[in-house]
Amino acid sequence: MDQTIPRGTMTSFAPPVMIGGEIPLIDISDFLAGKPGAAEKAAAELCYAFENVGFYYLAGHGVPRALIEAQYEQAARFHAMPMEEKLALKVNEHTIGYMPIPDKAPPNAAAQGKKPSQNEAYFLRRERDPNDPDVIANRRFHTANQWPANLPGFREQTLEYMSTMEALCRKLVKLYALALDLPESYFDTCFDPPHMILRQSRYPQIDGGDDTVASLVPHTDSGFMTLLPPNKVQGLSILLPNGEWMDAPYVEDAFVVNGGDILHRWTNERFLSTPHRVRNVSGTLRYAIPFFCDPDHDTIIECLPSCQSVANPPKYPPIKFGDYALWFAAQRYQHMAKVATPSAAEVTPGARATEAWKS
Repeated sequence: MDQTIPRGTMTSFAPPVMIGGEIPLIDISDFLAGKPGAAEKAAAELCYAFENVGFYYLAGHGVPRALIEAQYEQAARFHAMPMEEKLALKVNEHTIGYMPIPDKAPPNAAAQGKKPSQNEAYFLRRERDPNDPDVIANRRFHTANQWPANLPGFREQTLEYMSTMEALCRKLVKLYALALDLPESYFDTCFDPPHMILRQSRYPQIDGGDDTVASLVPHTDSGFMTLLPPNKVQGLSILLPNGEWMDAPYVEDAFVVNGGDILHRWTNERFLSTPHRVRNVSGTLRYAIPFFCDPDHDTIIECLPSCQSVANPPKYPPIKFGDYALWFAAQRYQHMAKVATPSAAEVTPGARATEAWKS
């Protein structure tokens, strides 16, 4: 039966464990086991996380450690390929494929006086059949993946990981709905199926004394939910509400999860989209495999009914998620710079999406 927490009754509830004294740790094992009251408890903790920090650590998620470690191994295998083989899969206008370290800073980095982000990345989206109507029509962000030809087992392992992550996210969106005083099934049709991206990145060592260079410049994410699996090689930093940068500690078996600008917009800025960055000064290569889970691209993003009132009217006009995603990508990626997108006036992005974040 669909659960609903009566509107206006959800309160921010700090979890008993706060990582570094700042970032909540939310254990969803009881929720996944279907224990009474577990959904409400996890939703209240999630509400606290997004109203106060914009990040949380996710424990009890059920994703096997071996599967996560295997995906890190696959990311390293991909990036160890000769450059000519990676460039044969060079990222296209759908942001699918291999993106080398850019030679020019994109607009969001240039606005901060930064050099190009020092990372190379390989992007995959939902696996699609060649006969899929979206593939045939060359629909933006809905075309076939580009797979390496000479990595046995890479495709199979990666698709298993992506499928596991998708299943987890489709369960998590129920907690997001409850956290926002909505029926737990509220977002189900928006994520049936979700749009998803797996970015597999390699970060070389950077000069920690050069403030103009970063592994990944300060930024906010575009979408609804980003999940970073546990990473023993640190480098992620989060901009806390007090304006200080906090290095995100490694927590065994816990994902680091954050929301993006669409969640911020959908909730009428109630839930935070928090800036973060990566600086790899670890002395070794760093790999990252963030998984991005977003609504279907035809989803209309308009202020949720529980996030508006006469005193707090909607701050943004409705927009299709796909249109916003296209605009956002053009601000971030050199290969998208010449793609026709909605204008900033049409998108009317909030301050979180346009401010030049300073390190």
